Amino acid sequence: MNIHEYQAKQLLKSYGCPVSEGRPVYNALEARSAASELDGPLWVVKAQIHAGGRGKGSFKEPAAGEKGGVRLTFSIDEATSEAEKMIGNTLVTHQTGPAGKQVNRIYIEDGSDIETELYLAVLLDRATSRIAFVASTEGGMDIEAVAENSPEKIITVTIDPSTGFTKENGAEVSNALKLAGKNIDECIELTSNLYRMFVEKDMDMLEINPLIVMEDGGLKCLDAKMAFDGNALFRQPDILALRDETEEDAKELEASQYDLSYIALDGEIGCMVNGAGLAMATMDIIKLKGAEPANFLDVGGGATAEKVTAAFKIITSDPNVKGILVNIFGGIMRCDVIAEGVVEAVKEVGLSVPLVVRLEGTKVQEGKDIINNSPFDVIAADDLDDAAAKIVKAVKG
Repeated sequence: MNIHEYQAKQLLKSYGCPVSEGRPVYNALEARSAASELDGPLWVVKAQIHAGGRGKGSFKEPAAGEKGGVRLTFSIDEATSEAEKMIGNTLVTHQTGPAGKQVNRIYIEDGSDIETELYLAVLLDRATSRIAFVASTEGGMDIEAVAENSPEKIITVTIDPSTGFTKENGAEVSNALKLAGKNIDECIELTSNLYRMFVEKDMDMLEINPLIVMEDGGLKCLDAKMAFDGNALFRQPDILALRDETEEDAKELEASQYDLSYIALDGEIGCMVNGAGLAMATMDIIKLKGAEPANFLDVGGGATAEKVTAAFKIITSDPNVKGILVNIFGGIMRCDVIAEGVVEAVKEVGLSVPLVVRLEGTKVQEGKDIINNSPFDVIAADDLDDAAAKIVKAVKG
């Protein structure tokens, strides 16, 4: 689960991390009041969406102006005007895709005098199965571009779980950021607090870009992005309360209500599979056959006919879907249950696109009989390669 920048700043502040003073704004009427509560002389107005690249983004609507989603203003009137322009309009960045995201919230915060911009992140390093700090002197930039063009400028410091975070770890991060003087001790304290927050709040990722050295010499977290482990939210009610469902794909949101693992993609072939590994293989072979998957959807090992019906409805609600591939290997999951769910779903929502079904495993013959005896035009497949070839051919012609 992701949260907004202003929420991340509030969490950072609660853990003793230095951030600018700011106010969230939910509608245009609140903008002036929020700006008036800050000292200035620089007010930074930031669009709040779950996507990076806001500063370089652009709004679809001319009324929002040609500036990006992060704007520097020098008076309360100007800050109010820029906030009013952004709220309710659609911001497009390299992470949102061409559709963009509607801006429903604004964050107005005090400006900062910046001397140096740095990059700092805490994440789960899957190579070592440890929490790691990633640090770079190239702050404020696209870290992926830095990794590609100047990988030597990215330093990783892994934390030994048997000892937890130590001052030596903080000193390593400080050295990677080329800090000196009082900034070294500030960095050790900051990284210690970040590590504690990362563990206590069940985070997947915490990114501060940029972490700045101010002209007066202090450190400050100028921007922040946080992601949390969805499987741990049951023990993080304060984090769950920060969820903004308007930022989530409607189909993904509905899928979560049925405990389905669903991620929307940009292709034309909808997939319903049981098991994450098989789902990935199904997506791969669709691409190999010359088409693109429209989604990742794992119905799980204990799916009921009701869940399968819900999954089918979610897939067919995507207007980009031109064909559907159901690929089930029945171990714990029974093929007849899947078949019943598919038939019931088709009865409810209809079938306007080609449907290929491949079943194998527990109760496979019963499942095939249910499909074959249904009144619907379903294309049967013998194996995964055959299924992928048939659905791509049906879609592409």
